[in-house]
Amino acid sequence: MRIQHLIAALGLLACVGAHAAGSPGNGLKLSTPCQACHGADGNGVGDPQYPILAGQYADYLAQSLKGYRSGARDNAIMKGFAGTLSDQDIADLAAYFASQKSRLGDLSKR
Repeated sequence: MRIQHLIAALGLLACVGAHAAGSPGNGLKLSTPCQACHGADGNGVGDPQYPILAGQYADYLAQSLKGYRSGARDNAIMKGFAGTLSDQDIADLAAYFASQKSRLGDLSKR
């Protein structure tokens, strides 16, 4: 009986871990407000004041959003958007924008 409990617990942890990693599909659904400045795919709207998000590391994007949410990063517009996001929303948005191809090429080689 104990092995069944262990298997069930491991299955539950696997599900929670998979969801916490971020869903690009859910991130796309949440990205509508982001698109006005960062573009539909995160490649911007032609104004250099708005960073290109496409192809950035998901961890970097998540940490940035959490920083805006907490106020550690100072930007009134981003604080307003990020302030309403849950940790899962942030993970999903980060996964979506990280999965997009950057018009700047491979950002990991910069």
